[in-house]
Amino acid sequence: MKKNSAPPTVVVGGGAAGLFCACQLSAGGVPVLLIEKNAQLGRKLRITGKGRCNLTNDCDSETFLKNVPRNWRFLYSAINAFSTQDTKDYFTALGVPLKTERGARVFPVSDSAHQVADALVQTARAQGVTILQDRVTAIAPADGGYRVETAASGDFFAPQVVVATGGLSYPQTGSDGDGHRFAAALDLPVTACSPSLIPMVVKEPWCKNLMGLSLRNATLTVRDTQKKDRPVFSQLGELLFTHFGVSGPLVLSASGHMEDVPGRYRLQIDLKPGLTAQQLDRRILRDVEENPNKNFSNLLAGLLPQKLIGTVCALSGVPATEKANQLTRAQRAALRDLLKCLPLTFAGFRPIAEAIITRGGVDVRQVQPGSMQIKERPGLYFVGEVLDVDGYTGGFNLQIAFSTAYLAARDILAKRGAGGL
Repeated sequence: MKKNSAPPTVVVGGGAAGLFCACQLSAGGVPVLLIEKNAQLGRKLRITGKGRCNLTNDCDSETFLKNVPRNWRFLYSAINAFSTQDTKDYFTALGVPLKTERGARVFPVSDSAHQVADALVQTARAQGVTILQDRVTAIAPADGGYRVETAASGDFFAPQVVVATGGLSYPQTGSDGDGHRFAAALDLPVTACSPSLIPMVVKEPWCKNLMGLSLRNATLTVRDTQKKDRPVFSQLGELLFTHFGVSGPLVLSASGHMEDVPGRYRLQIDLKPGLTAQQLDRRILRDVEENPNKNFSNLLAGLLPQKLIGTVCALSGVPATEKANQLTRAQRAALRDLLKCLPLTFAGFRPIAEAIITRGGVDVRQVQPGSMQIKERPGLYFVGEVLDVDGYTGGFNLQIAFSTAYLAARDILAKRGAGGL
């Protein structure tokens, strides 16, 4: 086991949380050994935000916590110690200019996730972080610290170990549950893992006909049929039809409120959220009066995207060639109701490998919220997605990675007498 007079802190995982923690530690003068099993550091970070990297959200701490549906209280210390503004300031100082887009989402001006990942990697190297590309196979208590076993490079002794291995989403990037296995081997409880921020499969076959159609101003409501049809999610935003069902920001956020139980939920899409039912009724009647000889399908052209017209005609039961002035009051009401409540039936989530993040992980009741240190394992820290915390889409999950990593680094620096952050 490799040990010297000043053994480094070992950070396991070279993703967003691991790289950021290593940079904070090395900036404070602590020697760091970063072990990453992939040939490329920050592999998952490089594909986040569809390759653009939505690295945080430009909001205050209170708003941030409202966007964390599970264990938000646990993150109170983290987000107040390292805020979304701190994240913006940090990356700007690294030479990554930022911009804020719709929904307060913060991206690099370059729209390049590689720029964000490269900035962290270059900073880590410049500050003297030792990077080892190998797989950690086990972590065990030893000599008042921890023995970190690797597949090819032998064992390392570390007074502190930070586990930043991610969850189960996008396993091709290395997030395949290593951190959960380390935790279980150390008798730490791990909550059940499931996909979150994930597209949904629906039962309606007509969705395939709408594949590629994006609705940028719709309201998605999800109702739980097991709880008296109570709405569990309702929000205005953007969604996308796919060959299997629906995706897009609204759908990803809604998934964070749902369980993977086919048939349990009813989805309702309000295609005209800016109009009340009465206003929409008057709008349809006005269109009929102004265009009495138009076919029904042509009448809909002023209300809907072209790709949606055929589906609405079929679902309404009104022939596409029916003349506008032949529509009955009942048919107009049926159209109104359909536009205000386009129904879909939840058939399940896509595979967890397609999820943006993992719901579940190391039970936060075992973790000190002010330091990310395991309560019964001094010197052992878990940060980022490996923990049982997750936020909505919009930059919240990367912020969780940075904030929790910051707390771990701050605590280690204090313990090693290297000053504080």
